[in-house]
Amino acid sequence: MKITDALEIFSQTDPGVVRSHNEDSVAAEQSCGLVVLADGMGGYNAGEVASGIAVSVVSSEISQALLNASPADVDKSGGEELALLLLRDNICKANSSIFNAAQSQPQYSGMGTTIVSALFYDNRVAVGHVGDSRVYRLRGEILEAITRDHSLLQEQIDGGMISVEDARLSKNKNLVTRAVGIDAEVEPEIHVHEVMVGDIYLLCSDGLNDMVEDEDIGATLVAMQRNLPLAASQLIQMANDNGGRDNVSVILVKINGKFSEPKGWLAKLIGWFQE
Repeated sequence: MKITDALEIFSQTDPGVVRSHNEDSVAAEQSCGLVVLADGMGGYNAGEVASGIAVSVVSSEISQALLNASPADVDKSGGEELALLLLRDNICKANSSIFNAAQSQPQYSGMGTTIVSALFYDNRVAVGHVGDSRVYRLRGEILEAITRDHSLLQEQIDGGMISVEDARLSKNKNLVTRAVGIDAEVEPEIHVHEVMVGDIYLLCSDGLNDMVEDEDIGATLVAMQRNLPLAASQLIQMANDNGGRDNVSVILVKINGKFSEPKGWLAKLIGWFQE
C-alpha cells in the first residue's frame, strides 16, 4: 500500500488560555510520511520564529530529498539508512539556521525550540527529537511514550532523585537540557520503531502532557480513534479546561495499512509502473 493510503494524519495547534500568541509550529508531508512539531522559546515572539524555522527546514529538506530516494536506502559510506541520516542532518541544519539568526539579530537573541519529527517508511517509524516535545504510541488500549524528555526533571527521575508521582507536581517541568538553536551544535536523539496496523502515534508539545495525565490522553485516543479530528480537538480542549497555561499542539497519525518497501530491483521496477 502507498504511504499516502496507509497513513491518516491530522494536526491541530492552539495558543491555550493564558498565552496571547502561539509559539508552536506543526507540519505534515503526507506524500513522504513525515510529520514535524516544534515548541519555541524566547521573548518578543522569537519563539515562534525559532519553531517556524525548525519545522520549515526539516519538512522541506526531507520531503525534497525523498523525491528521488527512499528512506530505506542505505548510505554506502556509513551503512545507515537514509531516514536516520535525513532526520539527524536536518535537525542539525535547523539548529545552525536558528543559532545564526539569533547571533546576527539582537531581537532573536537566546531563541530556541524543541523539535520532534517522525518519518514513516517500510512498516517502521524513525523518530528524531530534541527537548521535551513527545511522541506517544497507542497500541490496542496501551499508551506509551516512545521518546524520553531532554529535561532536568527526566534526569532527576532517571537518577532516582524524584519519583514519577512527585514529578507530576514539580515546578521544574519546563527546564529542558537540550534545545535546537541555543548552542552552535546539537545532538538529536534518533530511534526506529516497528509499526502495526491500528497504531496511533501522537506528537505533542508539553502544553498537552503538562496539563493532561497520560491515562486521560490514552482513554481519549481509545474512545475517539475512529475520528482523529475529534480526538485532536478533545485533547486540546482538555488541556485548556485544565488551565491551558501553554500553547498546545498535537499531530495524530493512524496506521490504516502496511506500507513495506519493495525489495530488489524487479520489485521496485514493478512498483514504479504501478504508481
